[in-house]
Amino acid sequence: MTPSPAQRKKRRMYMIIGAVLLLAVAAGLILRALNQNIVFFITPSEVAERGIEPGDRFRLGGLVEDGSLSMRDDGLVKVFSVTDTEASSIVHYRGILPDLFREGQGVIAEGAFDASGIFIADNVLAKHDEKYMPPELADALEKRGHPTDQSRDDPS
Repeated sequence: MTPSPAQRKKRRMYMIIGAVLLLAVAAGLILRALNQNIVFFITPSEVAERGIEPGDRFRLGGLVEDGSLSMRDDGLVKVFSVTDTEASSIVHYRGILPDLFREGQGVIAEGAFDASGIFIADNVLAKHDEKYMPPELADALEKRGHPTDQSRDDPS
């Protein structure tokens, strides 16, 4: 027995509603996952506030603390401290630092804390010229009272 045209329309409508609901759930899950990974960097002060566990990967951003750069293991491991003027985190990085890496300059290190509380970086990003600083880093430093020499266009 073949279904009537009204039954076919009803079945088609249920299939369309089911597909739309399935797409909505999938889109919601994707947006939730992306929202958790969109953070550009976290400052050392925010690390304690957020309760980041050892092994959780993220980007640590701030200024390279003056006088903190040293070498370990025959120069293969660079050790430096990243600060936001309130808190600091020790960073170990195995590799060649960017040419623009300097003490007192902005830096973002990608990696995770180990069990002893040392940030093990597998990538280090330095600002690309003398005057540029990521706006998020400049805002975070200004909130903590550290003046930045970055010239930004402010229409107000």
